[in-house]
Amino acid sequence: MPHTVPRAGAAQGSRPRWWTELPLIAVVYAAYSAGRLLARGDVSTAVDHGLAILHFEQRLNIDFESPLNDLFTANAVIGIPADFAYASLHYVLTPAILMWLWKRRKASDYRFLRTWLLVSTVIGLIGFTLLPTCPPRLLDASHGFVDTMAQYGSYGWWGGDASAPRGLGGLTNQYAAMPSLHVGWALWCGVALWRHGRSLWTKVLAVGYPLAITLVVMGTANHYFLDAAAGVATMGLGALFAGPALRLTEALRTRLRPAQEAPVASRNAGVPANVGDKCETSARERERIPRQQGRGADRQHTDGAADDGGRGAGAGTGSRGGATSTAGDGAPAAAR
Repeated sequence: MPHTVPRAGAAQGSRPRWWTELPLIAVVYAAYSAGRLLARGDVSTAVDHGLAILHFEQRLNIDFESPLNDLFTANAVIGIPADFAYASLHYVLTPAILMWLWKRRKASDYRFLRTWLLVSTVIGLIGFTLLPTCPPRLLDASHGFVDTMAQYGSYGWWGGDASAPRGLGGLTNQYAAMPSLHVGWALWCGVALWRHGRSLWTKVLAVGYPLAITLVVMGTANHYFLDAAAGVATMGLGALFAGPALRLTEALRTRLRPAQEAPVASRNAGVPANVGDKCETSARERERIPRQQGRGADRQHTDGAADDGGRGAGAGTGSRGGATSTAGDGAPAAAR
């Protein structure tokens, strides 16, 4: 039975396998978490950066975190849900959307969005390292900010160390505020839902989720407005570098692929040329072709010999008839 041979490059657009994707994402997230810890820097430097950002915003009247923090502090019905959103959605909704993209969307769309998220996270890590920043909630109380995570800590699993569970505050870097990847990742989720969601509610969530997270990070005094703006800029840079990063990984894959396909090429060395555009004759059928041709030649030779024998017999009969006729003619002649 004929078998088809896949064309070159058929696997390039295939969906990435989950057992290769999960380790990749886990490694990048582990590097991100470890980098946050290593980028703690000097506390006094972080405080200076935080105060510089706050004073700059006050001069431009864009210190939106101040009135929002007053609102969240005075109203528990707003502050408690905001704390839950800050402590959970960042780590739950983002991977959920990533899994949805992997399962339901085209492989090319998933590859770009996944690479965009990872590259942006690495850029954010560079920002934490170069510019450690004290968030508003850790500034001196004279600046008027209240840490809502500490105020409403009895309602959740977190303590006074941002969104870290109680007793694990030493495992997080509280001065990794610039840029705000809470806002950056929320923007990524919004773009993914807007581009690939189909229902009206998906579009509403795509717009509402990034805006809500932006208000949450400022109202809980975890970020300045400029931190949120820097998170948006970080995602913009990540989108610009995602394409080159994909091309680079594809080039590396192409360089490594010939070494992996060499055994396959050696096994297919005996396969004959194409019979059609997409099919090739198998080796077993190739062995049958000479035998069939040999049987056809023998049959043709036998038929030809039979035809020649018939002609010879006819010729012999004719000659005997001619002799008889001559003899018959000769007898009357002799009688005459």
